[in-house]
Amino acid sequence: MTTATPSPAHRVLGTPPAAPERAAAYFAARLAFHTDVSDVAAALAAALATGGDPGFVLVDSRSTESWDQGHVPGAVHLPTALVPATAAALLDRSVPVVTYCWGPGCDGGARAALALAEQGFQVKEMIGGFEYWVREGFAYETHGGPERREADPLTAPRATDDCGC
Repeated sequence: MTTATPSPAHRVLGTPPAAPERAAAYFAARLAFHTDVSDVAAALAAALATGGDPGFVLVDSRSTESWDQGHVPGAVHLPTALVPATAAALLDRSVPVVTYCWGPGCDGGARAALALAEQGFQVKEMIGGFEYWVREGFAYETHGGPERREADPLTAPRATDDCGC
């Protein structure tokens, strides 16, 4: 006897979750393409504290005006439109690249990552972009010098740089 599964009264389970094996494959693939602001900040801080290398280069893909307004310390400025002509001269193909743009509402980091991947670079996109770098309370540089804002409690805990995830 076959028992029909009742349809849920909401959309959350209107499409059932994927089988665990498919979900694991999807999330593993997602992590191969993305990293987050907290993980990038932790890697950069650890490299700075030990005098080491984080193992990747961080690329800000925004315009010069945006870069001057604020950028992650240590990032390389490479606007998306210039990737095809200048990436090979600025970056080493043997070093993974992490791109970012303004924030979650902007695909500039993804466009830069695509352009870099098409040139043979290993690349990830930093989800959240510069917006979440600032919102999570990490220091940033502007044309006027370094700045830092208090962490937004909706994006990061105020007492620590470690969100615990």
